Amino acid sequence: MNESDFNQLAEDTMTAIEEAIDDCGVDIDYDSAGGILTLEFVNRSQIIINKQTPLSQIWVAARSGGFHFDYDAIDQCWRLQGNDEELLSCLSRYCSEQAGEAVKLAN
Repeated sequence: MNESDFNQLAEDTMTAIEEAIDDCGVDIDYDSAGGILTLEFVNRSQIIINKQTPLSQIWVAARSGGFHFDYDAIDQCWRLQGNDEELLSCLSRYCSEQAGEAVKLAN
């Protein structure tokens, strides 16, 4: 994947995450600036999602750790490196842990 394709795909993914947050029904604030999406929860904890252009990855920093996602061109989704879980599934779990209630993020 070239840099231009990666950047477009990453931006589309960030927009999809914002829309999923809006639709999930849980009080999660977010801010997007400079390729970094910050999710903030009522308890003031945060999840940081950013694109790593040189590696063509999306990185997520949550209370439970740091995670790297690679794009799976066959299934057309981002997958957790070494685990194959899909990005929104993982984000649902990370958000649930930090929000203290069930969060389901969907496309």
